[in-house]
Amino acid sequence: MSDTNLTGIEKVYVYEAPVRIWHWINMIAILVLGITGYFIGNPLPTMSGEASDHYLMGTIRFLHFSAAYIFAIGFAGRIYWAFFGNHHSRELFYVPVWRSTWWQGFIDELKWYLFLKSEPAKHEGHNPMAQLAMFFMFVLGSILMIFTGFALYGEGTGPGSWANALFGWVIPLFGQSQDVHSWHRLGLWIITVFVIAHVYVAIREDIMSRQSMVSTMISGWRFFKDKR
Repeated sequence: MSDTNLTGIEKVYVYEAPVRIWHWINMIAILVLGITGYFIGNPLPTMSGEASDHYLMGTIRFLHFSAAYIFAIGFAGRIYWAFFGNHHSRELFYVPVWRSTWWQGFIDELKWYLFLKSEPAKHEGHNPMAQLAMFFMFVLGSILMIFTGFALYGEGTGPGSWANALFGWVIPLFGQSQDVHSWHRLGLWIITVFVIAHVYVAIREDIMSRQSMVSTMISGWRFFKDKR
């Protein structure tokens, strides 16, 4: 929503409690998945001695699998809430490219991020650029990670396991196990880039834009710095 619709408004309730709780739990899950996933792809050197005394990689794998369950269940819950929450809860899952107003907002935001505009528009929910990045990098990236991740997990648990039964088709679809590993690794870097950009933009906009950002994901309320 642009500034023309928000003239005179001081604050608006944007993010409901389930969205905020999911956001912060998801943040922790992604952090754990990113760190442990990196070490799974680049294992620590093998050490001599009794295996029970050198179980660090086993612990790393356990943390990765546990965080993956939390991430996947949370993502499913977030999809559920998109149907039953307010209209802001659905912004994550679609990009209204069929609307001319969306394209105008996208161009305006691009100019703002490139420092070609002296003042940004007001936005009640996600601005068009954020919506685009969240859908293509986070939502689609998350789907890629869940499907490829559980396919690899099912390969390890073997035939008869729920993961192999539900996601075993993913490996032949991509070609072979190593191909799935490569795509899963690519997904790691896509989400890593997204997280870095997300944190940067959230802090930048909290300081430079006309509305609150970080505190909004804590309280749920979007506060505006002016009434214009």
